[in-house]
Amino acid sequence: MTPPALRTLAPLGWLALGVGVLAAVAIVLGGLGFRWDPFDVGRRRLERAERTADFAERQAAARTAEAEGEAGQVARLDAAAQSAVTLERVTARSIQTARTADDAASPLPADRVARLRDHDRKLCLAAPGLVGCSAAPDLAGDGEPAV
Repeated sequence: MTPPALRTLAPLGWLALGVGVLAAVAIVLGGLGFRWDPFDVGRRRLERAERTADFAERQAAARTAEAEGEAGQVARLDAAAQSAVTLERVTARSIQTARTADDAASPLPADRVARLRDHDRKLCLAAPGLVGCSAAPDLAGDGEPAV
């Protein structure tokens, strides 16, 4: 037979008793480490957090590479600028020395003039953008643009 206390419960009491038992079971099982996740929300949250962390790591690596590249570019530009300044100083000294030399007013021998012109021509072929060089010669020779 059922105890008299259980017979006196109304339907609302039975409902409250059932909810209480379920809550107690959930608390005990939760304390033991059991988790009920029917929609797998925890796994999806973990995957989203891992994707976000991976994206952040890739962005940080990209920013680091950009910063290193920029630092290298600045160093190369500084070296090129320093080289240009040094070249300008040396050239100015050479020009001044050539203009004030004892034989600056003497004409050059013809064979030396020919060697210097040949050397200038070779320089202009190698680097047509140099000051004093005319446009690059047509290397194709048949009117077609040089490749």
